[in-house]
Amino acid sequence: GYFKTHSKEHVVFDVFYRQNPCGGAYAIACGLDQAIDYIKDLHFEQEDIDYLRSTGFFQEDFLDYLKNFRFTGDIYAIPEGTIIFPKEPLVKVIAPIMEAQLVETALLNIINHQSLIATKAARVVQEAGGGVMEFGLRRAQGPDAGIYGARAAVIAGCIGTSNVLAGQMFDIPVKGTHAHSWIMSFPSELEAFRTYAELFPDNCLLLVDTYDTLNSGVKHAIQVFREMREKGIHSKLFGIRLDSGDLAYLTKKARIMLDEAGFPDAIISASSDLDEYLINSLMNQGAKITSWGVGTNLITSKDCPSFGGVYKL
Repeated sequence: GYFKTHSKEHVVFDVFYRQNPCGGAYAIACGLDQAIDYIKDLHFEQEDIDYLRSTGFFQEDFLDYLKNFRFTGDIYAIPEGTIIFPKEPLVKVIAPIMEAQLVETALLNIINHQSLIATKAARVVQEAGGGVMEFGLRRAQGPDAGIYGARAAVIAGCIGTSNVLAGQMFDIPVKGTHAHSWIMSFPSELEAFRTYAELFPDNCLLLVDTYDTLNSGVKHAIQVFREMREKGIHSKLFGIRLDSGDLAYLTKKARIMLDEAGFPDAIISASSDLDEYLINSLMNQGAKITSWGVGTNLITSKDCPSFGGVYKL
């Protein structure tokens, strides 16, 4: 319809949102890089045109126009990582109305998703005071959501991701530890820890809650750290991770055990369905947590699953 009636008319569209997500006071702009890539590459292959013709909805002069389509308008935008507020333009598109309308859905999809995850991540990082790792790929709403969600989380302040592909694509730090299955694949927890320490002496974070956190896991971790020290191995990064239980109580007890054993520099990392509210509670309880692995609730923005950005003429 625009092609037939308004093809020469230039217009202005704004992307904005009306309400902050997650009940917060701000949001974080994100997704601009992917939006730029999309618009610069926007074109129609012959197979696309053949499909459109097969629907019976489009006339031949319009399909001929699509063969050489390229976006010719101008775009202005707030930089990624910027704090943003409701009802202010995040992206401004100035273009012939046909072109401006054509990019609406893609722009909203990209900007809405990444701004939502960036906003959630910023809230988590703020409560934790830093040291947050993005661990959400297995719970993300599909591979692309996991990859671009990891990117958004790092823009918002996370120190790295467990998503190795996202690390490769966007040159962001990759971080992680081993799983419970690593422990269970060995005859004993102690043997599993020893083997891991031999393989990864400079990145030795041991998951201590597979069987009994305090009576087994932390004690065995301390034993392995002592053996490493006796061999003259001084790990650049070592410590423990907890993924279950009363994290406030367990980390306080674990900190005492590690300090008394002579390992005050040992990291205590925590995961287990964390979000900004649980992190706030743990901090108020005096939990001794050095770093945080945040997965499901961050990568899905579980309590607020949509951003609500709109595209208006």
